[in-house]
Amino acid sequence: MVNLTKLTKLSINQSIFSKMGNITIKMLAKELNLSTAAVSKALRDSHEISEGTKKRVLELAAALNYVPHPYAGSLREKKSNTIAVVIPEVADSFFSLALNGIEAVAIANGYHALIYLTHESFEREKTLLKDLESGRVDGVIMSVTMKTDTFDHLKSLNKMVPMVFFDRVCEEIDTAKITTNDEECGYQATQHLIDSGCKKIAILSISESLSINSKRIQGYQQALLENGREGDPASIIDYGEDSVENFEQLRKVFREVDRPDGIVATVSKMTTDIYLVCMELGLRIPQDVKVVSFSNDSTVAILNPSLTTITQPAFEMGELAAGILFKALKKKYLVLSEESTVVPSQLFVRNSTSSSV
Repeated sequence: MVNLTKLTKLSINQSIFSKMGNITIKMLAKELNLSTAAVSKALRDSHEISEGTKKRVLELAAALNYVPHPYAGSLREKKSNTIAVVIPEVADSFFSLALNGIEAVAIANGYHALIYLTHESFEREKTLLKDLESGRVDGVIMSVTMKTDTFDHLKSLNKMVPMVFFDRVCEEIDTAKITTNDEECGYQATQHLIDSGCKKIAILSISESLSINSKRIQGYQQALLENGREGDPASIIDYGEDSVENFEQLRKVFREVDRPDGIVATVSKMTTDIYLVCMELGLRIPQDVKVVSFSNDSTVAILNPSLTTITQPAFEMGELAAGILFKALKKKYLVLSEESTVVPSQLFVRNSTSSSV
């Protein structure tokens, strides 16, 4: 613990330090009568430094508001102490939760996480990844866009730095992939609607190129097949970029005489349209239409009626992806593809599929 005399001295000299600009490792070393190497190792929690010295360094760093520069530090090793996280959006609760998991691990490892949003643009994804080839980051965690259907830009970056995919993965890249049991969940959602009495079940599809989407549809089709239901191609409703067009398409489906009485939404943002269209057309949920959605939204329980969901372990998936990336950064010869993990999602039954409401 820094003694009172030392703290008093620091307090008196606070203005002197502030006039010198950002506090550096060199300043900390001089104040503590240590080498800069010892201070640097103490800040990184190195086993080479005693616990007592680490404590002195950390207390002084906190007292002087020392903030490590993301590009300073391991220059000899050509490390930036920064990772990139490339995702389609942050408005989606899944990605927000996954980011929390990634950042928790990054901070624990003394790293900064730079967040890059592709906004579902394939061209933007290519531009961002090309920029990351400059050595700005030590590794990349990413989830591809719904339009990503060629992979040269991914392969190129993967040659430069370790990459870990989560949720929306690229099967063509030989690296770690953190996913959930999408096919099983598509099956489970559909089987739940069948068990709830639905005769005609539709599924909303977000992208033909996304592996998670195709797996959820495969599960949906398998459940229909096993229950003697014919897989009607018209029951797979494709969602595009145009929100007005999507809404009109859904309105048209529910106006049909032989409309669906059950629907699976493969992403959470589709549920708003489902609820609004049903409200507009006077269709009651769940009496006329039962709804299941893949969703991590915290508001699903207070919707009217509350929404039955397939909920993904978003935080855990982000945490695992980051943990594997840092493992790769520490172990040069780690075979990343052997670190791939499938984390199960969970069905939460609520009122949107109830038979008694």
